[in-house]
Amino acid sequence: MIEKLFKLNENNTTMKTEILAGITTFMTMAYILAVNPSMLSAAGMDTTAVLMATCIASFIGTAAMAFMANYPFALAPGMGLNAYFAYTVCGAMGYDWRVALLAVFIEGIIFIVLSLTNVREAIFNAIPSSLMMHQKPFQHIYVCLLCLLLIVYQREFQ
Repeated sequence: MIEKLFKLNENNTTMKTEILAGITTFMTMAYILAVNPSMLSAAGMDTTAVLMATCIASFIGTAAMAFMANYPFALAPGMGLNAYFAYTVCGAMGYDWRVALLAVFIEGIIFIVLSLTNVREAIFNAIPSSLMMHQKPFQHIYVCLLCLLLIVYQREFQ
């Protein structure tokens, strides 16, 4: 049954390999379950609600990739955008988190429209590949820096 669903032989893999890969992927992404609620609570959001939303959204996204696209990709909230949301938009700019979430919702609608009209692909193809390759490491450095600052901030005010 699982062989037919995920086409394991066709993809040259085994059940054992996929289970080990799933466990490894979860272990590398589990930090998101701790960091995301901590970051977004700095914006005023309820920590427990954010934890539950993170778990549910990650499950739905990963299940959709598995069962609809048959890709072994795990999806979870992006820490770079959440850090920007919490510390820049809600923190430095002073917007309420509800207003910021409305902006994210509107951005999502615009993204869907751009995707359906193939404008998103044209924009993506217009960005030089050298710029695309160098963007990701800086996002990770930014998140690491924010985590370190959060640790220092919490230790200082406890």
